[in-house]
Amino acid sequence: MNFDNFMLTQNKKIIKLLLTGGGTGGSVAPLLAVANQLSITNYQLRINKNADKEILYKFLWIGTKNGPEREMVEKAGIKFKTIICGKLRRYFSWQNFIDIFKIKIGFWQSFFVLLKWRPDLVIAAGSFVSVPVVWAAWILHIPILIHQQDIRPGLANKLMALFAKVITVTFEKSLEDYGKKAVWIGNPIRRQLTVSNCKLQINNYRQYNLNKDLLVVLIVGGGTGAEAINNLILQSLDELTKFCQVIHLTGINKINTKYKIQNTNYSNYEFLDVEQMAEVYNLADIVVSRCGLGVLTELSYLGKPTILIPMPDSHQEDNAAIFEEAQATIILKQKELTSEKLISEIKKLVINKKLQEKLSQNIKLVMKQGANEAMVKIIERITRNERNARNIVKIVLLW
Repeated sequence: MNFDNFMLTQNKKIIKLLLTGGGTGGSVAPLLAVANQLSITNYQLRINKNADKEILYKFLWIGTKNGPEREMVEKAGIKFKTIICGKLRRYFSWQNFIDIFKIKIGFWQSFFVLLKWRPDLVIAAGSFVSVPVVWAAWILHIPILIHQQDIRPGLANKLMALFAKVITVTFEKSLEDYGKKAVWIGNPIRRQLTVSNCKLQINNYRQYNLNKDLLVVLIVGGGTGAEAINNLILQSLDELTKFCQVIHLTGINKINTKYKIQNTNYSNYEFLDVEQMAEVYNLADIVVSRCGLGVLTELSYLGKPTILIPMPDSHQEDNAAIFEEAQATIILKQKELTSEKLISEIKKLVINKKLQEKLSQNIKLVMKQGANEAMVKIIERITRNERNARNIVKIVLLW
């Protein structure tokens, strides 16, 4: 190949990004948001005829076999591969010994996927399925970008951070945890959730069998559901549906015979895709939720009056504390929560319009905005620098 032909080939600017995460939807949503933003950015360059800047992004996802991420990823049009996934626990468990072997198998599976596909960048947002992928990428000299969502660094991200070129963080305080590699950007949000559905609201009321004259309370326990919250809702349902309508997301594989309830003001779903979530968010007057950073980011962007029930003794309590300090939500401790207490708190918020307005305004101020665009710039910078470095090597070899 001569020099001119070599440079012509380089002008195609195809960038391959390997995304990894799963087990729950928490590590998946921000990466899907970034993939969507990259596609939008490239489309805008194309219609503005900036051909010299146009980049074709290709995506591949590595996740778990049984997590909720496969459906989310494939619906976004991204090719999905699975590896065997192990988990290291910070406490003694006999499963740790078995999972060490699972992690080794997952490493070699990742290694051969990366060796064959040769991505320009690997991006992870904290999950144990990502750990062997990142380790394999480092061995193969593929650059790595890690996103830290929660205020408390998770063990998976700690195991990956050493190998990353850049670590983006949701909260300013997290800059202290990762040093010079860290960049404070906020948390990416899926674009479908940022588009107003006001024009479709009447049709959505009909679609979800709702009465537009009665307030709607959305219950969200996370992608895999929250058994404790589910049980509390069932115990509280008769009283709750006297003064509000309830849309209940139970989590995948959580609906069974005890959820088959005949009540005109109650409906439940195991899982809703991003377009459906946009619809129910738009319909909801109040949200009761766990404290995963994905849903908190969405609630902050949308300004929803919210009651949070963090998972006990977990990073979710740290997340909740930030929102509580900002007087942005009502926090209920699961260990102290009864159905009577839950009914009382929801009813108070339903009745108190001023409190709804206060929480709505305050929650909008908790999260830094513009994370999608900031992440795109970082990805462009890393891949451009890596590409330039490879081109220099190739040019020297050609000469």
